[in-house]
Amino acid sequence: MTLPPDPRAFGVYVHWPFCRSKCPYCDFNSHVREKIEAKAWERGLIASLKRQKARFDAQGLGNRTVSSIFFGGGTPSLMPPRLVGTVIETIAHLWPLDADTEITLEANPTSAEAENFAGYAAAGVNRLSIGVQALEKDALGFLGRTHDPDEARRAIALARQHFPRFSFDLIYARPGQSVAAWEAELRQALDLAVGHLSLYQLTIEPGTAFYGAHARGDFALPDDALAGDLYEATQALLTAAGLPAYEISNHARPGQESRHNLLYWRYGDYLGVGPGAHGRLTLDDGAPLGRKLATRAQKAPETWLAALEAGEDGLTEVEPVAVPDRLTELTMMGLRLAEGVPLARYLRETGLRPDASLDAAGLSRMIEGGFLAQTDTHLTATEAGRQRLNALLTQILPEEGAQ
Repeated sequence: MTLPPDPRAFGVYVHWPFCRSKCPYCDFNSHVREKIEAKAWERGLIASLKRQKARFDAQGLGNRTVSSIFFGGGTPSLMPPRLVGTVIETIAHLWPLDADTEITLEANPTSAEAENFAGYAAAGVNRLSIGVQALEKDALGFLGRTHDPDEARRAIALARQHFPRFSFDLIYARPGQSVAAWEAELRQALDLAVGHLSLYQLTIEPGTAFYGAHARGDFALPDDALAGDLYEATQALLTAAGLPAYEISNHARPGQESRHNLLYWRYGDYLGVGPGAHGRLTLDDGAPLGRKLATRAQKAPETWLAALEAGEDGLTEVEPVAVPDRLTELTMMGLRLAEGVPLARYLRETGLRPDASLDAAGLSRMIEGGFLAQTDTHLTATEAGRQRLNALLTQILPEEGAQ
């Protein structure tokens, strides 16, 4: 018997791959180009949306209502507002939108891009996510950012004028950063924030400029003990200010959480459009659990655009997600959340409860050690467990091929 149509939210992710410069810590699919033909990219994005809808409707995607749209990158605030509006209008033509659909655009706080904020609001964007990354001048220079602290503050003030909801990012655990200095910076951030803050620990990713510099010894990151102290100071300060962590790196007042990112962490469905964009789609093909597909688009911008101009949909991979991989993905994503993973989600995605699908001995150890909690309805990582999530996951996820 086939499950009834899944009432979960459905999102659309739109990737704009271009930046003015490449940040040394960034491993996202972002590229610097001297000239961008906006009209050609508009045609490509619209064509990809239409062709993916036709392709997956034919396979059983069914009638879905869009609850969130997210323009990510790259630097989406380099997109002309008219192009953003056209993409939103196309999505609304292809699928019905929820009455309160969240439409987020990532923005850099440089003056030139901030001037477009009013245009994005008029185009339908109702939430801005600003890549501030630091409120200290020297730290911004180290991170390769092209704005200064005053510019960041002006962009935040402008976002407050034009958008009912906005957030901004900061990066901590920077070289030489003390707990006291980070707490002082956080207090500045709290004076500027309204409902949401994203606070990421600096990590060194292969393929980035920082990877080589760190390997050469050009700089050192805080050790594990100091990084832990910085994390704990973050949790204490933000919780006291009324913005507790709802996810490892994201803090919000109740009701101000990022709905689109919650869609990812709750293992919902979303369409990925643009170079390198990923998607997860559950199709009703008569199978008891439905068929979940993982999609990925051409990564190189020019290759992706050429594929669209040749009549394709831009996707290079459309692969079924096997049940063991569904178990891994929903556990890795869901345990990032303070709310944890409903047992009903395990049943929906794997047909089994977590105690029957995860490593039983590891699950018991993590519960007894205070890193996990299991009730009749949820499996949840405790605050200590979320702080050590990667290690926790190695204890509870079955070894490949064990299922």
